[in-house]
Amino acid sequence: MKLFTVNAGHFKLDGGAMFGVVPKSMWHKANPADDNNMCSWAMRCLLVDTGDRRILIDNGMGDKQDAKFFSHYFPHGTDTIHGGLAAHGYSEDDITDVFLTHLHFDHCGGGIRREGDQLVPTFKNARYCTNKAHWDSALNPNERERASFLKENIQPMMESGKLHFVDVAEGAEWIPGIRIHYVSGHTDAMMLPLVAHNDTSVLFCADLVPSVPHVSMPWVMAYDMRPLETLKEKHRLLGAAAAQNWTLFFEHDPKNECCTLQQIDGRIRVKEIFKLSEQVV
Repeated sequence: MKLFTVNAGHFKLDGGAMFGVVPKSMWHKANPADDNNMCSWAMRCLLVDTGDRRILIDNGMGDKQDAKFFSHYFPHGTDTIHGGLAAHGYSEDDITDVFLTHLHFDHCGGGIRREGDQLVPTFKNARYCTNKAHWDSALNPNERERASFLKENIQPMMESGKLHFVDVAEGAEWIPGIRIHYVSGHTDAMMLPLVAHNDTSVLFCADLVPSVPHVSMPWVMAYDMRPLETLKEKHRLLGAAAAQNWTLFFEHDPKNECCTLQQIDGRIRVKEIFKLSEQVV
């Protein structure tokens, strides 16, 4: 099995929303905001090549939205899904599975592109993997999440016939070497893949722990639907990560890709920070 970081670009979100109840005097040191209180965030995806399957975990926001949409999120930088795959010798047509942790626009928007007047799958040879509970939530969103679930990202998956529902129990294997953990603090039934690689396991953190500072238990996003549930989920999974020496892979941290954890005096702390390529040589 081979693992590769695929950078899908950067965008901006309000610092207060991303750091919740944490005072700006603290989070500003970790991710400085601009004059509009906006911080830069990565859209970092993970490519898993098992030999017979090439699985892309999340795919950024894409480029099909209009100027008004992008004026709210300020996409910047030169990274794209196409360029990120090409950097490792792959193309969109090589992808066999698009694994979607959840269907918020910054995680699934790159999976659908415009072709003339049509919206078509970017990865034409891939199945698009979500789960039924989350899919139903995305089709019938609550008022807080409605702006994150965009029909132009979601409906073409079903209309193309490429939609696939993951149906495994909590912690069970989806395919050999990849187990699925479900969390519902951020959004209903978000899926976090835990990828076994050599002597360790890599947890794709998605929006449970979007960046290194969010390892600290009270650092919970204001975007989360159920922040107290997020706290419980962080205790459960980060505790396991520290005990079993998992690698955490951060989707949104603007500079840090991965870390390991340790427990000190009963509290979870960051142990080492590194790039994925430094570990999976």
